[in-house]
Amino acid sequence: MKISTKGRYGLRAMIDLAIHCDEGYVPLASISERQDLSLNYLESIFAYLKRAGLVTGIAGAQGGYVLSRPADEISLLNILSVLEGDMSVYDSVGDETKIRSFLNRNVWETIDQNVNKVLTGTTLKDVMEEIKTQCLSNDCSGL
Repeated sequence: MKISTKGRYGLRAMIDLAIHCDEGYVPLASISERQDLSLNYLESIFAYLKRAGLVTGIAGAQGGYVLSRPADEISLLNILSVLEGDMSVYDSVGDETKIRSFLNRNVWETIDQNVNKVLTGTTLKDVMEEIKTQCLSNDCSGL
C-alpha cells in the first residue's frame, strides 16, 4: 500500500487545521502557505473532507474551515479512508489458490490489521500533542 499525495497532503492539512482550530475558521491559503501545498490541490482535498463531514467551511473574506468534530474524535483512518478509499494492502477478489489463501490469511490480513490498529488508534489530537511535545525542545515556528 502506498498513500498518494492526496492522502499525505490531506493528513498534513488536517493536522495543521487541528493545531490552528482555536483561531476560528482557518483559510486554506494559510494552510497552503504553512505546509507549502498547492492551494488548488487543497481546495480539491477539502471538498472530499467536507462531503465526508470531517470539516465545515464557510466562504468569504472571513471564511475558512474548522473541524466538524473534536480532534480526539477524528482518527487518521477517518481521514485516509475518505481520501484513499480502501486501505487494504491486498485485493481479496480472485481465485483462491492454496498459496494465495495462505498469504491472505497469514500475511496480508495481519498487515491490514496492524495498519488499521495504528490508524484507528491515532487521532488528530494525538498527533497534535506529539508535535507540541517535540516543539518544546525544537524550533517549531511555522506550524
